[in-house]
Amino acid sequence: MSEKIETLLEALPYIKKFAGSIFVIKYGGAAMEEAHLKKEFAKDVALLKYVGINPVIVHGGGPMIGRLLKDLNIPTRFIDGLRVTDEKTLEVVEMVLAGLVNKEIVKNINDMGGRAIGLSGKDGRLLTAKQVENKEVGLVGDITGVNVDIIKDISKHGYIPVIAPIADGSDGKSYNINADTAAGNIAQALSAEKFILLTDVEGVIGSDGKLISMLRKREIEELVEQKIVTGGMIPKVSCCIDALKGGVQEAHIVDGRVPHAILLEVFTDSGIGTEIIGDE
Repeated sequence: MSEKIETLLEALPYIKKFAGSIFVIKYGGAAMEEAHLKKEFAKDVALLKYVGINPVIVHGGGPMIGRLLKDLNIPTRFIDGLRVTDEKTLEVVEMVLAGLVNKEIVKNINDMGGRAIGLSGKDGRLLTAKQVENKEVGLVGDITGVNVDIIKDISKHGYIPVIAPIADGSDGKSYNINADTAAGNIAQALSAEKFILLTDVEGVIGSDGKLISMLRKREIEELVEQKIVTGGMIPKVSCCIDALKGGVQEAHIVDGRVPHAILLEVFTDSGIGTEIIGDE
């Protein structure tokens, strides 16, 4: 019992510090795939809202998209981590992200006592985009604008926005947006207190094979140059660095396979992932 009380007391100053602030959470990986982790994530998000924090959820859905494309015999491939997206593929992406996945997340949060509202980036032109420079990937976009008024209004009235990363283009086309990139751009536009990336790894791992609990932006850049940070972690830390440059106070890379990972990261002194802060 005393350990539980100590945990609550440890969380109290953080709850007080972050009351009224915005946390943008990129939701993906195992946390979206495993049933028990889906429920724990929904509980965490509902709790954040109840203690006065404003969570904004931006989600992926790659594995489900891949499965449905396979069932429909639509070939799929990736270039530099981006799914090559033609019109048929985009139809499936939009159906899965804005339909199946988005509404399941909304239901899970609502079932856990929260009040979630699902949105596509196309709703109210919440997200606008242009085609990425690499035309070979097709209808994949870079965000050019975020309508923060929609997000703020939803949050102000006690609801939790859950956003699928599909965007409108000024050319009249729709675009598939990488979920990490979309979440980072939304965090910047909102000047969020925290940008949290849920992943399937512990966080940033140092040359000694151990988790690094806190890094400054310049240290991350050095780790990339030294090839200590490699592979799929590079785009994730790049999103974090861009978010910090854009005005976000703190970025976190957290293992979504751990139940209650978000609460453990933001409400405890030690955290469980890697916190990335500015150089000052």
